[in-house]
Amino acid sequence: MENNGGKCIIFSAPSGAGKTTIVRFLLSKFDKLSFSVSATSRDRRSYEADGLHYYFMSADAFRKKVEEDSFLEWEEVYTDQYYGTLKSEMKRIWNSGKHVIFDVDVVGGVNLKRYFGDKALAIFVQPPSIEVLEDRLRKRSTETEETLLARLSKAEHEMTFSKHFDKILINDNLDKACADACEMVKEFIES
Repeated sequence: MENNGGKCIIFSAPSGAGKTTIVRFLLSKFDKLSFSVSATSRDRRSYEADGLHYYFMSADAFRKKVEEDSFLEWEEVYTDQYYGTLKSEMKRIWNSGKHVIFDVDVVGGVNLKRYFGDKALAIFVQPPSIEVLEDRLRKRSTETEETLLARLSKAEHEMTFSKHFDKILINDNLDKACADACEMVKEFIES
């Protein structure tokens, strides 16, 4: 895929580790970054907008896009809940002369890093502990007890993937994590 010199910054983490907050901060600081909107078949939350937070589609529509080879990477995270990065999204951002920033799950992050190699900086945002992560997820109030336990179980597994990333960013203090992320991204973009 032609990229017109664009680079990729990949942020991955277990759900609730703070990656989305950090990515939003970086987007406010770097006008040369553009957010890659992922596609998903999960239900849209009340505060989410199609095309802004995700490209929402049915599981059948997602599978059809997979068959058409429309994704750089994709994964079935839970039964019939797919997430993926559309090739058209990358082209849109690179054609605008910007670098792409991703906010993706851990497997997606590993797959994107493998695909882009040295053109990508992969950062794993790690919570200080599983207990802190559980507390953060409970405070979001977006999960049932069942889905919360599933996310925590998945998070413990996802933490083992950190070794596949270029950098590990421990988010025990959000201001410090944002400042550290800023330095990592600045150094990578300017190299």
